[in-house]
Amino acid sequence: MKSELTTYSDNDLYLQLAGEPSQAVSAALMELYRRYGQRIYTYSRKILGDSHTAEDVTQEVFTQLYKAGAAGDVVLNLPSYIYRIARNQCITYRKRISSRFVGLDDFEMESHDVAYENKELQNLITTSLELLPEDYREALVLHEYNGCSYEEIAEILNISLDLVKVRIFRAKKKLRELLSPYIEDIQEQ
Repeated sequence: MKSELTTYSDNDLYLQLAGEPSQAVSAALMELYRRYGQRIYTYSRKILGDSHTAEDVTQEVFTQLYKAGAAGDVVLNLPSYIYRIARNQCITYRKRISSRFVGLDDFEMESHDVAYENKELQNLITTSLELLPEDYREALVLHEYNGCSYEEIAEILNISLDLVKVRIFRAKKKLRELLSPYIEDIQEQ
């Protein structure tokens, strides 16, 4: 049964959720989780900046997906629907938990080996992402980290295609501004 589910479309798996609770329903949900769980976790982690909260959001996304399927809710584009649930959950968590920004002072700067510098750069990028306005960050994370097309992002965020392009452009511009001193320092070395 499990290997058979890998051939099902996303929509067919979603329709399986409408049945009575059973192993088949559980297997369908697990297959959807296998397909989307890591992407939703990554998206949530980049938006919220916290791995534990991202795990909670990911779990809640699939709980809500199951409930929607069991209730027979009609979904036309499952990936967009899943990301929309994740987005709404991230907004809910951000409202519930006070915003936390990681300051540059929080990073240990003891070693200068390449691995450490890569980690430092990754931390700096993560911090810079957290400093972006939420609407810019969402669009950029969906595009760069989740590989969503502009059209998919427009559908997920329920905004126009032109607005998606503007938000991603402005997010990249702001990131360049935030990271330019660090990049200039690297180029001088």
